[in-house]
Amino acid sequence: MKKIALEEHFITSDFLQDTQKVDFAGMNPEDAADFQTRLLDLDDLRIKAMDEAGIEISVLSLTDPGIQGIADTNLAIKLASKTNDFLAKKIAKHPTRFRGFACLPLQDPVSAAKELERCVRQHGFVGGLINGQTQGSYLDEEKFHPFWKKVVELNVPIYLHPGNPQHIPANYKDHHELAGPLWGWSVETGTHALRMVFSGLFDRFPSVKIILGHMGETLPYLLWRLDSRWKIIKQPKKLQKSPSQYLKENFYVTTSGMCSNGPLTCAIQELGEEHVMFSVDYPYESSKIAAQFIEQAPISKIVLQKICYDNAHSVLNLKT
Repeated sequence: MKKIALEEHFITSDFLQDTQKVDFAGMNPEDAADFQTRLLDLDDLRIKAMDEAGIEISVLSLTDPGIQGIADTNLAIKLASKTNDFLAKKIAKHPTRFRGFACLPLQDPVSAAKELERCVRQHGFVGGLINGQTQGSYLDEEKFHPFWKKVVELNVPIYLHPGNPQHIPANYKDHHELAGPLWGWSVETGTHALRMVFSGLFDRFPSVKIILGHMGETLPYLLWRLDSRWKIIKQPKKLQKSPSQYLKENFYVTTSGMCSNGPLTCAIQELGEEHVMFSVDYPYESSKIAAQFIEQAPISKIVLQKICYDNAHSVLNLKT
């Protein structure tokens, strides 16, 4: 079964120090070293892993914390442009195998909008990927409206990838293992997504498409309760639809980093088979294991085809 994978990461030397400090510091040294080698490689190692997993196309994105971790706005703008140009050159070497998500300097929303447009129109990128909050700001805030206006104009999806909160919550004290991908990232990213829902962002920009990894960061499991509790609280903002309806209409989820039939079944049942897409989370997960999981999942061949290929082909507006 041919596949498109949407959460497949790379890094450049400009970001090694930040990633080593933020992400790799909590890993076993051997695993961190292997991840670093694979993140830096955009040729043989990566394509071999793709071939072994039947992945026809990988959509590449800058790994966490990336541009979102840069405090200086001018530097963020400069490095975003430099990194996207670097990625475009790598894609040009393997044009049938790679596509790109732009990294975006949301420290300045107008500059982020311009960079997304440049990458889509000049480089043929298929959207953008944002590594969580940007210096304490979340995507529901009004200052990001110019950015969302451009996203609508370009008709491309935005992948909301996990990132750390600006400040580690007190309930993680003495439990550093909870703060990152084991648990905290899902809480942070799910909360970020819900901020967008409850802010009315999708009433203002109803065609925006958001992609969440890791089978939806637990949100498909909670749709009924979100609607139930929303009805009885003092609502800070009137919404045109129920919370679950936005999650079903404006959000897509990938299987990245979640090779388990239970969450897959839940995501399909709650969001619909057109809103679930295959991914690996390379190099942090095994392409081979991810491929074996989805191909052996208890779903029909028609649904498997949608999840592995057709849905992503449609969402990313691929021509071939």
